[in-house]
Amino acid sequence: MNPFTVHTGLVAAMDRANVDTDQIIPKQFLKRIERTGFGEFLFWDWRKKPDGSEDPDFELNKPEAQGASVLLARRNFGSGSSREHAPWALEDYGFLVIVAPSFADIFYNNCFKNGMLPIVLSEEQVEELFQRAAKHPGYKLTADLNTQKVTDEHGFEASFEVDEFRRHCLLNGLDHISLTLENEDKISAYEASHGIA
Repeated sequence: MNPFTVHTGLVAAMDRANVDTDQIIPKQFLKRIERTGFGEFLFWDWRKKPDGSEDPDFELNKPEAQGASVLLARRNFGSGSSREHAPWALEDYGFLVIVAPSFADIFYNNCFKNGMLPIVLSEEQVEELFQRAAKHPGYKLTADLNTQKVTDEHGFEASFEVDEFRRHCLLNGLDHISLTLENEDKISAYEASHGIA
């Protein structure tokens, strides 16, 4: 997992509340066993028409959203089933930061485990960001995990909170395996003292 410190990216504004994991990555695409390759199926039922062509009215299909790495959404993002494929799909598509007033708990945890930063701001702050995204073509946000602030080029600044353990892991690019390997010398000593080969 890559460390996350500061990221500046183009914003894709998804003006929808209660976006669930079944929409983020539909069930028919969950047959893969690796973590990669899910990005092309992200929001499939919304991005595609019944004939398989792209729906030009969907937020991520619009020209101004191409290359976006910051997703702006409404409350309760990532609700529904607890599939870890949802952050896999978002990350594989290119998103590194998601800003919303609230997230489903399991989805929120899974973002950190997969190198993405979910940022909780107030409803009023998120509304202001939607208005700024509409007003400024090519709107970008900067998320700084060191200072725990979100800023733009037009004077917006907001603080966010991340608990210290998650912050440490993300800043240092540590997933559960990496965390375990930080204690490799102690694990080896334990195995040696208990005759474990």
